[in-house]
Amino acid sequence: MAENRRDVVITGIGIVSTLGEGPDAHWQKLNEAKPGADTQSFAPCVVHPIVAIDFDKQIPKKGDQRQMEPWQRIGTYAAGLALENAGIKGNADLTGRMDMIIAAGGGERDATVDGAVLTGMRTATNKDQFINERLMSDLRPTLFLAQLSNLLAGNISIVHGVTGSSRTFMGEEAAGIDAVRIAAGRIQAGQSDITLVGGAHNGERKDLLMLYTSGGYTLKNKYRPVWDRSAQDGGFALASLGAFLVLESREHATARGAAPIARLSAVMADSARRQPGAIAAALDTMWDKLAVKVDDKHAAFISGASGAEPATAEEKTFLAKHAALPVRATGSHIGHGLEPQFAMNIALAALALKHGKLFSPVSDSSGIEKPMTGPLTQAVVTGVGHWRGEGLALVEAAN
Repeated sequence: MAENRRDVVITGIGIVSTLGEGPDAHWQKLNEAKPGADTQSFAPCVVHPIVAIDFDKQIPKKGDQRQMEPWQRIGTYAAGLALENAGIKGNADLTGRMDMIIAAGGGERDATVDGAVLTGMRTATNKDQFINERLMSDLRPTLFLAQLSNLLAGNISIVHGVTGSSRTFMGEEAAGIDAVRIAAGRIQAGQSDITLVGGAHNGERKDLLMLYTSGGYTLKNKYRPVWDRSAQDGGFALASLGAFLVLESREHATARGAAPIARLSAVMADSARRQPGAIAAALDTMWDKLAVKVDDKHAAFISGASGAEPATAEEKTFLAKHAALPVRATGSHIGHGLEPQFAMNIALAALALKHGKLFSPVSDSSGIEKPMTGPLTQAVVTGVGHWRGEGLALVEAAN
């Protein structure tokens, strides 16, 4: 990175997950090390459900709420929390020129309609005609449009007045990494002064669980911390969560009197081919660009490891080369939310830096997570997709 590039600071955090709503609730629960895993509602799959939310607090119009799918409500709510945390909610002068980059999936299925179509096909004389009729009568235009990933950005614009440039990325974990990378890069280069970046995910969906279970990715039957899972009985526990960050140039934050929570010093992304050793090699390559900036005595890894294999095993290989840095896997606490996971982990890293210490380790038996006695001034955030997409971010104390 060129040295004359502008500093990027985090001035707002909006997070909601199974642990609660907002930074304080997350910090408390992370230190209690009591993950909110649900092993019953979607058995045999393990899921981290969203905490109960009063959506009226951030989405006051019931009509707006009704036309949103659950993941859109979660995301719009988290975005409102981030704007509020940054002290700019309702400031039309700022939100009117604020840029927005969203990481999102393709929307949610209507399980009732899907079930009716599949059931009807069993007895339909002409299956093609039956399907065409159902598409015309059951899939209303509004339902179809609700599948579009960029509706989250649209809803945030409508509800919160964020009307600068807008970009939406799809592509599971890689989309979340690139969203943050490009948001930070635009601010560094002087192309943007202030940006809202993040996403949302609803993991409490039978269709998603069926798809990921078919691929062999889901954790089943019993909750275990990320590092205690294996190729034989591992996988990720899908999460419902929303995570948004307000990123600004330091000059812009100073000019409006905003105190930075942390500095986002670097964000890198890669997409290794799925061959043995490729993920670890990609992480090594990105690390080589960061190593000169990292102080081993005051830094730690905030890992986005999901528990899916072979990705998690290769991240372990990478982390073992840097054993001087303590590790915390957030997936053990909040589950795995795919697109917004990277933004969530950067938020949790910023939260730890604000407190100057790591949150308590989970009770895993692997030995990977160890206590940290010294003050925390840097956090290296990892993101490794369950299938493809790797990233590293360096988050530092604000000053």
